[in-house]
Amino acid sequence: MSKVEDPLLRIQQELDHDFTQTELLRLALTHPSYAHEHLSEGGEEYHNQRLEFLGDAVLDFLVAAWLYRRFPELPEGPLTRLRATMVCTKTLAQLSRDLALGKGLRLGRGEEEHGGSERPANLCDALEAVVGAFYLDSDLETVWSRLEPWFTREIEIVLEQNSYSDAKSSFQEWAQAKTGITPVYRIVAAVGPEHAKTFTAQVLLEEAVQGEGVGPNKRTAEQAAAEQALLRAVRQSSS
Repeated sequence: MSKVEDPLLRIQQELDHDFTQTELLRLALTHPSYAHEHLSEGGEEYHNQRLEFLGDAVLDFLVAAWLYRRFPELPEGPLTRLRATMVCTKTLAQLSRDLALGKGLRLGRGEEEHGGSERPANLCDALEAVVGAFYLDSDLETVWSRLEPWFTREIEIVLEQNSYSDAKSSFQEWAQAKTGITPVYRIVAAVGPEHAKTFTAQVLLEEAVQGEGVGPNKRTAEQAAAEQALLRAVRQSSS
């Protein structure tokens, strides 16, 4: 018979950190529904919400400080939207899956039967709680040293997809903060039949073309041009 894997051990291996306070990690993985059904283990309040509160604040600070250093040219608006994307439920739930937190979640019977171990909100809450526990068991530097490689990979996807903001607004904020110039858009081509034209747009700072994009209408083409310009600007600032 194969040995059943200890989920707490697996999570510690994924984080490359041996908890000295393993009870903190167990608490971080305890959903309120479990506490309600197992009062003898610690009472109604023996669940991960306090650690979730702490971990949320720790992640907000660490990600904000990282973005501030990584993108010195970006103004407050795009930085705020980038941070919001990096610590949103969808992103943190994926990190939780990568760390296999779902396998260690302690859930009440009803929550378990309804797929609670895969519910994004539960996974996000667990991730934040584990970060809170990790911080209490170590320090900010140790926590970020384990999480930074994951966030570094994730932000490349976000930048490629420009999934964190409206590109035209973000590029205008960047351009005005960096150069004091408001971007100008122009349509340089419109080809195809009237009912199915394809437009090509360029975005310029004064006379210099910063990006070019194609779309089925002028607005989409301009957004694509702004995306290219913003991605170029962000990567130049981080290199």
